[in-house]
Amino acid sequence: QLPTGLYKKVLVILHDCILPYMNEPTLMIDFLTVAYGIGGAISLLALNGLFILIHQHNLEYPDFYKKLYSLLDPSIYHVKYRARFFHLADLFLSSSHLPAYLVAAFIKRLSRLALTAPPAALLMVIPFICNLFRRHPACKVLVHRPNGPEDMSEDPYIMEEESPSESRALESSLWEIRALQNHYHPDVAKAAAVLNQSLSEIEDDISGLLELSAYELFDKEVKKKAADVPLEFEQIRGLFGKKNDIFAGHFSLD
Repeated sequence: QLPTGLYKKVLVILHDCILPYMNEPTLMIDFLTVAYGIGGAISLLALNGLFILIHQHNLEYPDFYKKLYSLLDPSIYHVKYRARFFHLADLFLSSSHLPAYLVAAFIKRLSRLALTAPPAALLMVIPFICNLFRRHPACKVLVHRPNGPEDMSEDPYIMEEESPSESRALESSLWEIRALQNHYHPDVAKAAAVLNQSLSEIEDDISGLLELSAYELFDKEVKKKAADVPLEFEQIRGLFGKKNDIFAGHFSLD
């Protein structure tokens, strides 16, 4: 049992500074699988080490995607390790051999959680979702379902279901992205509107968006050159701008 702070410090450096120098990295299987099962930030940090063991040392983890799916909660767009998590999630979901129901469950859950996400996270996750559609065309039924969500009395997707196979995501529609097309941030609305058109075959590069912060968005808006807006000026004649209003007889603008 390690203190939480020490647990995080070990997991942050494990894949870089420990595993490459071990004669038998497989000795860390139990440590990493237990860490992956704890939940929260510790599970996110354990992903890096687990990826190395799965990719390079043939570790079999039967419930890996079920656990990865359960890590998607509202905090995922706000944690400090967001970039690391989505980088690895992109790798784990890159295989074209994954079943459609699994990818659809990830798309639907990410979209539902996006309704309360900050703009910086949305500008990263919307291209992420678009890439999943490019890799798995069978999931496009979520966007191109006949008549869309209008014919649904309720969304069949079960958000509380822990198993992706039981979530009924493929029966649903991606109304959340349609809602984001009316987002107050124009860049988010523009990014969400991409799904209204046919997607190109080339995937979006999300590497530059993983570390995007609210400060960078604000700085970008401040540095924009504003277009000249034509204004019409009419001289005020009364307190509220009307020539013969009742206030003009009682109040003076001098």
